[in-house]
Amino acid sequence: MDLESIRAVALASAARAGEILRHYWGKRHTIEKKGPIDLVTEADLASERTIIQLIRLAFPEHKVLAEESGITLGSDSHEWIIDPLDGTTNYAHGLPEFCLSVAFAYEGKLLFGLVLNPVTEELFCGATGHGATLNDQPIRVSRTQPLNESLLVTGFPYKLSPVINPLMERFKRCLMAAQGVRRLGSAALDLCYVACGRFEGFWEQDLAPWDTAAGLVIAQEAGASVSDFSNQPYAIENKEILATNGLIHEELANLLRL
Repeated sequence: MDLESIRAVALASAARAGEILRHYWGKRHTIEKKGPIDLVTEADLASERTIIQLIRLAFPEHKVLAEESGITLGSDSHEWIIDPLDGTTNYAHGLPEFCLSVAFAYEGKLLFGLVLNPVTEELFCGATGHGATLNDQPIRVSRTQPLNESLLVTGFPYKLSPVINPLMERFKRCLMAAQGVRRLGSAALDLCYVACGRFEGFWEQDLAPWDTAAGLVIAQEAGASVSDFSNQPYAIENKEILATNGLIHEELANLLRL
């Protein structure tokens, strides 16, 4: 597997898609609803088209899984996983907490992940066995150990009604135990912020593979521990994710068990 070629294509597609997101940034958007609070804009669609076009141009035989268009058929052993705009609600409201993410897996194993915030110009990358970077500088998780000195981040699913009671119970437990809890609105960025030590822990439920694939590679390569709420191994098909600096992982997992 030529990981350098994968990285080059991922970087090129992200750069072009980032230009598109900046072009639409701050302008009046055409907004559609996939659900009551699940938005999609013309920027999501244009970004996704561009990323897929550039990937398919370089690797026409590869499979692509993208949030808006679903699966583009190809070799099951070579798969790209794309979120063209993670944090669409923030984007539509002019909040600069959003990103695009591109991940690559070979025979089901994630090998590369890229997350770009085109407004702050922060580019996170991770390659399995090669570490993680922020704008080409190595990053590591924080060394904070006491949970009461830890800053946490979480997210809420689009379908709140079926899970509101356990969701709020977990939120209450973590809020009472930690130094603070934030809710930024982009799971990919949340994972990257754990990776570079801005947060000690992140948890969320009901995410899709494109929400976590790239950030997962980056977080793990930066030294993060990642599991489900029961502290069992995590895969991008899971509906629960817990990512921490490792030092607070078991304690935080205990708070998430109901």
